[in-house]
Amino acid sequence: MTEDIKKPNVIVFFTDQQRWDTTGLHGNPMGLTPNLDRLGREHTHAAHSFTCQPVCGPARSCLQTGLYATTTGCHRNAIPLPTDSRTMAHYFADAGYQTGYIGKWHLHDSDVKGAVPASARFGYQYWLASNVLEFTSDAYDTVLYDNDEREVRLPGYRVDAVTDAAIRYVDTHRDDPFFLFISYIEPHHQNHLDDYPPPDGYRETYTGGWVPPDLAALSGSTHQHLGGYYGMVKRLDEAYGRLHDALKSLALDGDTIVLFTADHGCHFKTRNGEYKRSCHESSIRVPTVFSGPGFRGGGQLQQLVSLIDLPPTLLDAAGLDIPEQMQGRSLMPLLRGGDDDWPEEVFVQISEAQVGRAVRTSRWKYGVDAPEAQGRDAAGSDEYQEQYLYDLHADPYELNNLIGLESHREVALIMKERLLRRMENAGETPPRIVAAPDRRSGQRKVTAEEARA
Repeated sequence: MTEDIKKPNVIVFFTDQQRWDTTGLHGNPMGLTPNLDRLGREHTHAAHSFTCQPVCGPARSCLQTGLYATTTGCHRNAIPLPTDSRTMAHYFADAGYQTGYIGKWHLHDSDVKGAVPASARFGYQYWLASNVLEFTSDAYDTVLYDNDEREVRLPGYRVDAVTDAAIRYVDTHRDDPFFLFISYIEPHHQNHLDDYPPPDGYRETYTGGWVPPDLAALSGSTHQHLGGYYGMVKRLDEAYGRLHDALKSLALDGDTIVLFTADHGCHFKTRNGEYKRSCHESSIRVPTVFSGPGFRGGGQLQQLVSLIDLPPTLLDAAGLDIPEQMQGRSLMPLLRGGDDDWPEEVFVQISEAQVGRAVRTSRWKYGVDAPEAQGRDAAGSDEYQEQYLYDLHADPYELNNLIGLESHREVALIMKERLLRRMENAGETPPRIVAAPDRRSGQRKVTAEEARA
C-alpha cells in the first residue's frame, strides 16, 4: 500500500446475544434483517460463524485481542483485560488510524458498572461507553461515559441513541482513517427485568411468529420473550441500515469496511437456567457479514469461522500486518481462492455455568464437561467427562444426544482427538477425557469415513 492511497475505514457493528437464525440469510421468515440480508448477498457472508466463548466478557476479550479467553485470562465475566493486552485499537492506532469505542465494554473491574478510566481503554482514543451497559441503562434511558468519565445521557431508544453517536463520530472523522467499534447491548435481556424490551409496538408485531425448532421443542422462556427479542433484532437491523446510509451520504461507503457480528447467541433457558453459557448451536452460532472494500462479491463462505478469526481478517483487509501472537487466522485468503489448509473444526471454551470444551466440524459436535470444577474459579481442568455428541446433518438443532452409543463410538474417538489437538494449539495442557458410559443403540455403526466428515 503506497502512502498516497487512503487507508480504508473500519467499523465493527457488534450485537449482544444474537442468534444466527434471526437473519433472513439463515432462513428466518420474519423479515427482521433486510439490510443485513442485502449486504450479505452483495458482499461477504460467513455462513458458519461461531463464538469461541459464549459469555459476554470472555467473548469480548477474544474479539479485542484475537486470543482465546484462557490466553487473555478473561475466562469469565468480571475479569478485567490484563494491562499489557494489545487490542485491535492499538494496531490500528499504530498504523495512523483514529480509534473510537461506543457502547458496552464489559472488560473492566467487576465493581465498575459505568465510567472506565483512560488506563483501561486499551488504545481507544475516543470513548463513549459504559463498562456494563445493562446495569447503567434501560431501553429508553441510555447512559454512557465520555473521555473525561462524565455521565452522558442520550435521547431515544437505546439502539438509536448508540447509533446516532456512532454516526456523529463517522461524520466528525470523515477525513481521517478511523477504526470505530460500536458495541450494542441489544438483543441481550435487560437484567433487572429479566425481559427483552424492544421499541414500543414491536413486541406485539413479532409475538406469535416463527419459532426455531430447538426452542419449539424445549420451550424454556421462548413464548414469554421471543417477540421482544425479535423486535430488538429488527431495530438493530434498522440501525445497521442507517449507518450504511450515513456512510453513503458522506461518500464513505466505497472505502469503509463494516463487520457485523455478535458475541454469542441465546437459548432462552432451554439448555440451563439462563440464556447462554452453553456450547449448543443456540449459544455459539452467530451472524457474521463483512462489507466494503475487499469484500464486495465475496459470496457465502462455507468454511467454519471463529470469533478469533475476525481481528486478523480486519487487519489484513486494511493492509496491516497480522500480529504473530493472534491465535486466529485471516479470512482474506479464502476470498482470494486460497488457504486449502483451513481448519475443519472450530473450538469453543466455556466457563462460569460449567467448565467445558467443545469442538465442531461441518457434521459433528462433541462436548466435554468438568463437573467437579467451578467455573467462577477455574479456567480449565485436567480431567473432563464426555457430555454430548450431535450429528448436525441429521439433527441441526441438537435434540438427540448420541454420546455413549456404541454405534457412534468411532465418531466420539475421532472428535476427542480433534478436541485435544485444538486445546493444545490454544495453549492448554491436554487433559484426560473420561468416556461416557456405553449405550446400546441397535443401529449400524458409523464408519470411520463418516466420522471424519
